[in-house]
Amino acid sequence: MLLSARTHTSFQELGLNASRRKAINWTLALTVVLIASMFVGVLIGASGTSVFSTWTVISHHLFGTELGGSDTADAIIWYIRTPRVLLAAIVGAGLALAGAIMQVLVRNMLADPYILGVNSGASCGAAAALLFGVGAGFGDYALQGSAFLGAMAASGLIFFVARAAGRISSTRLLMSGVAIGYMLSAATSFLIFSSDSAEGSRSVLFWLLGSLGLAAWNGPMAIIFLIVGIALALLMVLGPQLDALNSGDETALTLGVSPDRLRILLLVITCLLVGSMVAMAGSIGFIGLVIPHLARRFVSGKHRLMLPVSALMGAILLIWADIAARTLLAPQEIPIGIITALIGAPFLLILVRRMHTY
Repeated sequence: MLLSARTHTSFQELGLNASRRKAINWTLALTVVLIASMFVGVLIGASGTSVFSTWTVISHHLFGTELGGSDTADAIIWYIRTPRVLLAAIVGAGLALAGAIMQVLVRNMLADPYILGVNSGASCGAAAALLFGVGAGFGDYALQGSAFLGAMAASGLIFFVARAAGRISSTRLLMSGVAIGYMLSAATSFLIFSSDSAEGSRSVLFWLLGSLGLAAWNGPMAIIFLIVGIALALLMVLGPQLDALNSGDETALTLGVSPDRLRILLLVITCLLVGSMVAMAGSIGFIGLVIPHLARRFVSGKHRLMLPVSALMGAILLIWADIAARTLLAPQEIPIGIITALIGAPFLLILVRRMHTY
């Protein structure tokens, strides 16, 4: 009996080591693909630039080498395309992480970052800023500031409703998020309808479909980079607790994890991630829904193994979606949310057809 138990433990350790090796290999491979995708994203655009001039400009700003190109190429490559590609990578990684958290938070594999209504709150704040000048106190960052405040207000309302009876359950959190999301979506539609500005309404609708046009070397981009980095590090530390919560409240309690406290912490992280992502890029769907599923299939259901892979895959997907959005109908830009929906929906259908228990 003792020998059998030791053998079982040995097999478990071998399986875990194999999963770790697979996760490391995927992480390294995806990191290389991400770097290559970022370079291609900077290279490709409506106005053509050569590989040599692109590399010359990037190396000049990163390593201090001689520029050797025109000021126009420098402006296009470094001040327009590079921050846009970086923003795409950050937002893609953040949305993928938020999706993975959401699927644990509500214990539903069809959950995505916007199911809690945080996206609707950010959209309502952005619409108020674009149409009625709300948030003027934020100066040049009125849109981002208003969207983020809207997301945080929605988060507070969801938390207040979901914490009825002193605890937060997955079902109550899900239902309150959906209800508040619909309410705030209606408020956004009302703001658009009541506005006299046709151009403002068009800007809101374009932004609601997702856009990376706000990318620039400025404070907000540094802030969301910091938010995503801290969130990933914290979630890696919480990996075993996420695994326990994903198995059910009873299992989590047995393993010494408080489901309520962990849900509150995860809700805060999700709201910060989604609020900051939507504030910078508008509504971009499907990444948070599809990418965590792919990461689990390729690596493992263990969160410490799949979270870095999810972040890298989300970053790569959004970079290529942005390339498509900028080039397919150039010089006109397609809202990036349309591209991610066209990519994500078929992936989701394939996953549903092949779905197994993770």
